[in-house]
Amino acid sequence: MKPYSKYFEKIRIRPDPQAEAKSRAPRCQWDGCDEPGMHRAPVGRHAEGQYFRFCVDHARQYNKGYNYFSGLSDTEVARYQKEALTGHRPTWKMGGSGETRAAADFSTYRSGRAAYHNRMGDPFNMFGEQQAARKPREKRLKPLEAKALETLGLGAQATGEQIKSRYKDLVKQHHPDANGGDRGSEDRLRSVLEAYRLLKQAGFC
Repeated sequence: MKPYSKYFEKIRIRPDPQAEAKSRAPRCQWDGCDEPGMHRAPVGRHAEGQYFRFCVDHARQYNKGYNYFSGLSDTEVARYQKEALTGHRPTWKMGGSGETRAAADFSTYRSGRAAYHNRMGDPFNMFGEQQAARKPREKRLKPLEAKALETLGLGAQATGEQIKSRYKDLVKQHHPDANGGDRGSEDRLRSVLEAYRLLKQAGFC
């Protein structure tokens, strides 16, 4: 093949991407430097998102002396580090008294927790809602338990002591020694005994 063959003219050499980038890069912003500024360096505090453009040597030199907290006191640095734990977002204590929760203005929080709280409620009292304001739940009775309490003349909220006291009174009232031979009173006593036995097995007393 001839050294100046027509086939050599068709050969394409892939261009160097780094050389192209250098040619398009701005000049290094370091005073007196004419190298391409291929590397970014942060401007500093209160200028987030802004960068200097340096060559590699001056970028290293700049980074060695860079201090984000330059000009701040130790107290201000400690405060910044503490707020950084929560992404510099407002926080508040969980729980607490109802007065503490009422004093908090949830509309000022950017996370929108106030609207979430109003929409979803607070079943676990995470936001300090007073337990006294809640109505106690009524115990759901099974049909036989409800009938047994009705036999004793008591309601669903009757305590164990009330059930025992009522049972003793009814047994004394309808006992054969005190009923004067009344057959109806004996049936009533049998119902009272069965009702008390059922409630005792169910754990009411």
